[in-house]
Amino acid sequence: MLPKIRSDEHLFSVPKFDLNKEDIHEFQNELKAFHENFRDCFVRSESREHFFNYMSGQFSTLERKSIEPIALAVENGNIRAMQHFVSKVIWDDDKIFHKYRNMINEDLGDPDGVLIFDETGFQKKGDDSVGVGKQYCGTIGKVENCQVGVFAAYASPHGYALIDKQLFIPEKWFSEDYALRRRKCELPNDITFRSKPQLAVQMLKNIEEKDQIPFKWVLADSIYGNSPDFIETVEDLGLRYFVSIPSDTNCWLNAPITRKKRYKYKGKIREKVILDTTQKVPVTVACVAKSINNFFWYHRKVSEGTKGPIEYEFTKRRIVLSKNGVPGKEVWLIMRRTIEKDPSYSYFLSNAPVSTRLPTFVWLSGLRWAIEQCFEETKTELGMDHYEVRKFRGWHHHILTCMLAHFFLWHLKIRLGKKSTIYYALAA
Repeated sequence: MLPKIRSDEHLFSVPKFDLNKEDIHEFQNELKAFHENFRDCFVRSESREHFFNYMSGQFSTLERKSIEPIALAVENGNIRAMQHFVSKVIWDDDKIFHKYRNMINEDLGDPDGVLIFDETGFQKKGDDSVGVGKQYCGTIGKVENCQVGVFAAYASPHGYALIDKQLFIPEKWFSEDYALRRRKCELPNDITFRSKPQLAVQMLKNIEEKDQIPFKWVLADSIYGNSPDFIETVEDLGLRYFVSIPSDTNCWLNAPITRKKRYKYKGKIREKVILDTTQKVPVTVACVAKSINNFFWYHRKVSEGTKGPIEYEFTKRRIVLSKNGVPGKEVWLIMRRTIEKDPSYSYFLSNAPVSTRLPTFVWLSGLRWAIEQCFEETKTELGMDHYEVRKFRGWHHHILTCMLAHFFLWHLKIRLGKKSTIYYALAA
């Protein structure tokens, strides 16, 4: 749980999500009422019934929450029919998301909210699932055969929830060698290769365009913080970012002097900006951090862990980023190190105003906790990583149902009051 920080910069604590499991009669009625919101997103009554049953199974105590055990556990369940519903039937996904985000805004929306981008991996055996391949799986911290989803989460003083998702399809999947697999997995023809940052850009633009959920900050891991496309999109939308960056990011503490150099290319005279010969080359952010005297490092608590408070030392500097060896934009560099004899360092960039104080950055550094909790809770409690569907549509439908189920529990917690205890079980 994040510390309760209060200041004139409107920092907030994200509440902890804690539920107890027990059977009560009210749960089934609550879940049915929740599903009524999405009634017009399905053409047939059978689809509405499968939608309800599938989510009911995600709340069960089943050891494996994939389609077959869920269909066998719910009343009148049919394995083949449910498989067809999840992987083949067309849902009105846009309408579901529209309703869903309106509900998130109603319960969690806040002008000081934050949007968080991150990814999570799903280990898979075999090579028939859409987008599967040998790639880095953050869940286990190494390269493994897996699928990777890129997600957007929302966090506010009222709670947190996943609000968008995209399946990352490795570039090799678009080669001729994978043509048969693409057809078997029913990958739409209009889907083209997009990097993880490009998928995040797509989601960010969509969320901003829909304008259903208010937020003030955009947070992301280094794969996105190191992407010019992602950062430029955030800036073009007039948003503030706080992103991780790799240790070898180059910068200057003071803007160097530059000059214009003329050169000839294909018979035409052109100009380019180069460093003046009197200027020093850029240095890495790692070099900057290690050159700062202990006097300028501040000991701060970031969060409460299971074994006590999690604390680091922080400092910040204004820097000028190096872009192709010449000065780029001026931003905040925030540095964090562990409290030990040989500390390890982390680095962040932000386009926050020059007047921004260190406590704001300390607070932001702990907020990615919210999306990590979303991943942990949907996987451990709702079976988000238990699926056995292989098709493109099936993956999206399964993940969307998990997102809705996770938010449903938050809704119950908020509706009943923060001191209420919520009990849930399989709706039979």
